[in-house]
Amino acid sequence: MKKIISLLLVLAMALTLAACGAKEEAPAETQAPVAEAPAEAAPAAEKTEVTVIAAQYGTQTADWWAGFEEKFEAANADIELVVEVVSWNDINAVVDTRVANGQAPDLLNIDAYTKYYESDLLLPASEWVSEETYAKFYEAFLAESMDAEGTVWAVPDLASARALYVNTDILAEAGVEIPTTWAELRAACEAIKAKCPDVYPWGVDMTTDEGQAAFAYYTWNNGGGFVNDNREWVLNSAENVEAMEFIVGLYNDGLTNSDPANDTRYALQDLFAAGKLAMMIGPNQISTYVASSENPINFGVANIPANDGKTAASVGVMDRFMVFDNEHSAEKMEVITKFFDFFYEDQRYSDWVIMEDFLPATTTGGDIMVAANPAAAAWLDVVGGAKFYPTAKAEWADVKQGVIAVQQEVLLGGDVQTLLDDLQAEIAG
Repeated sequence: MKKIISLLLVLAMALTLAACGAKEEAPAETQAPVAEAPAEAAPAAEKTEVTVIAAQYGTQTADWWAGFEEKFEAANADIELVVEVVSWNDINAVVDTRVANGQAPDLLNIDAYTKYYESDLLLPASEWVSEETYAKFYEAFLAESMDAEGTVWAVPDLASARALYVNTDILAEAGVEIPTTWAELRAACEAIKAKCPDVYPWGVDMTTDEGQAAFAYYTWNNGGGFVNDNREWVLNSAENVEAMEFIVGLYNDGLTNSDPANDTRYALQDLFAAGKLAMMIGPNQISTYVASSENPINFGVANIPANDGKTAASVGVMDRFMVFDNEHSAEKMEVITKFFDFFYEDQRYSDWVIMEDFLPATTTGGDIMVAANPAAAAWLDVVGGAKFYPTAKAEWADVKQGVIAVQQEVLLGGDVQTLLDDLQAEIAG
């Protein structure tokens, strides 16, 4: 019996030792999961890139465009907008080099479109501007980027116009109203000269800087101009001859600044801001210049005087957006349309124009500007009826220099009719 009990005890101890040495297996539900190989990340959706070359108007231009990029991409996560801001001194050379190298931007903001249009490099605006945005532009602006068939190849970015500036205190002292006709202008100049001998009554710029503007101021306001309704050159028209004789007559009678061949509009605006010039024609930026001068004068803005019975006209200057034909896909064209809808959104566009101290090229932008500054209403009346240089004609560069040369020779005593006849023959052939 003792032997049996001893054997049982030995067996029990062996089983206990075996159990203690055994490794417990964790329940299946508590086992650590087997690590799986990481799944490959889904490729990011490819963004549509739009490239823009934009002109630099001032010190704030680049920062504004950087902010625009950020806002546009935030609203359009599938688009990458690349804007390059280039100074006016370099932009023509930069764009021409890119085009020559087959690297034209998708969009370009610059002044003239003609050379790109004539090289068949552009797409018509109807392909990249929505109907809603297109309807906002002043018709006179669109007409300046239109071919003979009525196709518009560029849309206006912003504008500048010219109007009459008057020193209201000087006019009051001389006892005259703001002139609206040439007869009233001459009478006002004579009264100012008699009452305020230390003041130039009328400012004239016939310099190489902007003499073509002077030609436009007087010929357009006498029913003449560079071209007729058929866009043919009519530089020696009777209306143009009469206009030149009128303004040179004011100079010969001592009613203008003393040196129109060398006094640029910048020199004239200095005289105006200093109270030494009673009246001048100039762009809207002069308002800011005069208002911010050390001793601001009281001034008013009005339409440029026209000859009796003629319709007053202003000189308009505008810059444009155009789109290069880079064989865009349908998807890319939709993206480009989104860009213009975003850019010309009324408040955003108005903020841009006001910041750069220009005038809006859209009627809705004009409404917002007037709401912010009621004094801007006079300028919008001017810009809405502005006329533009015939820059689309191939001979424009020669005409521009030609009319400046004619005016300067007339100031020295040359005969207006003879000089304009010679220029017309040279240009028209």
